[in-house]
Amino acid sequence: MKAKELVDAKKVRLGRDEALELAQAASKVIVARGKKIIEHDMKKDPPLDDDLAKGIMGPSGNLRAPTLKVGKTLLVGFHEDAYEQVMGK
Repeated sequence: MKAKELVDAKKVRLGRDEALELAQAASKVIVARGKKIIEHDMKKDPPLDDDLAKGIMGPSGNLRAPTLKVGKTLLVGFHEDAYEQVMGK
């Protein structure tokens, strides 16, 4: 799989509003924090903005890295199983 766009999170920062806009445009948002994975179906049962922001925003107030957009799925944070689920082995 080849990336269409690569954005350096050190140079391009997405604040709360931009990060929520990116997440709300996705069909599914997968948030990985440590060993925990939370999946949000953004079409059938979207979370409240504050709940979504808690998962996707880092302590700096910017979108957490790494963040990948694969098709209509947004994957925030790193978890090997989540990456395999989204991108295959």
